[in-house]
Amino acid sequence: MGLTGGGRRDFQGLEQRRRRAAELFAAGEIMAEVARRLRVSRQSASRWYTQWQEGGVDSLRAAERAGRPPKLDTAQRQRIDRALRDGARAHGFATELWTLPRIAIVIERLTGVRYHSGHVWRVLRSLNWSLQRPGKRARERNDQAVRQWVAETWPAIKKKPAAKVRGLPSRTKAASRRGRQSAEPGHREARPRS
Repeated sequence: MGLTGGGRRDFQGLEQRRRRAAELFAAGEIMAEVARRLRVSRQSASRWYTQWQEGGVDSLRAAERAGRPPKLDTAQRQRIDRALRDGARAHGFATELWTLPRIAIVIERLTGVRYHSGHVWRVLRSLNWSLQRPGKRARERNDQAVRQWVAETWPAIKKKPAAKVRGLPSRTKAASRRGRQSAEPGHREARPRS
């Protein structure tokens, strides 16, 4: 009852539950019974009872919102939206490409509110802006030459898997156990006899 499907709190549902608790208190129910019926902790039922006694049913109203209030009001958000639609060059940047650090600069210039460039994306989403990356194609690109290279040159230089050697139990072993042993340090044949 506390969270909606989108993960946000259902303030109206929470208020209805507190109002139901007030009805039960008024009917003479004890806090433990109210907690059991409404499936809440006894501490919540006790807190609601205290609020109900001090301020009546109106003291159990829903909160307006959770969390910190937004830094930007609606008018400021609309100004930012209009400014972004003017383009990056209109704000003194060399290209028309909007980046998060550039948008953070524009937001600070327009509103005086400073955002870290990593948090600018939240502001953009609230304005219904979406991520769009520019196409990264060179103007000199020759599509016919690229297709030819992929079709002819790439297969010739592409690595091919090594052929299996018959009789070896693993591709990682250099030789079979029947062959000569290595004379590297650490092997019997490499150590001098004492």
